[in-house]
Amino acid sequence: MNRELLYNGAKSYGITLDDKQMDMFEIYMRLLKEWNEKINLTAITDDEEIVKKHFLDSISIVKSGLINDNLKIIDVGTGAGFPGIPLKIINPSLKITLLDSLKKRISFLIDVIQNLGLKDIEAVHGRAEDFARKNDFRESFDIATARAVAHMNVLSEYCMPYVKVKGYFVAMKGPSIEEEINESKNAIGTLGGKLIDIITTSIPEYDMDHKLIIVEKIRPTDKKYPRKPAQIEKKPIR
Repeated sequence: MNRELLYNGAKSYGITLDDKQMDMFEIYMRLLKEWNEKINLTAITDDEEIVKKHFLDSISIVKSGLINDNLKIIDVGTGAGFPGIPLKIINPSLKITLLDSLKKRISFLIDVIQNLGLKDIEAVHGRAEDFARKNDFRESFDIATARAVAHMNVLSEYCMPYVKVKGYFVAMKGPSIEEEINESKNAIGTLGGKLIDIITTSIPEYDMDHKLIIVEKIRPTDKKYPRKPAQIEKKPIR
């Protein structure tokens, strides 16, 4: 692993990694590559690309200014643990829930958590629309985040029910989102949210800007949301 790239990249976001944290990222990368030979975790297998497009991209969420100590955060559709595990490495006080619908990915995440010796982090197997209706999960998180390709109005319906009032949904998106945001404002409002900021993050030594879409939860989400996946996908809130 290119430790200098990771260290300098994190530094550009105001994060100074110590040797233990650097070692944890190195173990994480090794496990990611080993497990990726057995199950599909990532199409990115080059060490530097993993550092830039997974580790540093995950860390970039700190530019939201919302990642404070002891917060309760859910990473919806976490996949291989991004951004949840990098966030836990850089701030051990965070209480992280990693939610994913694929059991094999959960097995990988549990292996990573155990190998890194992480506490106050759990990997949960389930569908976003189901767990959002559970009392222990609904409107119980300070922040819900997702690094997903789904359209913002779809993603909002999956994530907003997890966020407590006065909490935040932070969507990690690609560079071209103006039209998508305009199409999603009604959905965000319907789900109890208010779009408050769009923050540009540039990944060091990677010529693409990403966006953090910041939505504040200003009132409870109506109990009819989230709907069934077929409804969410075919008839998104407009």
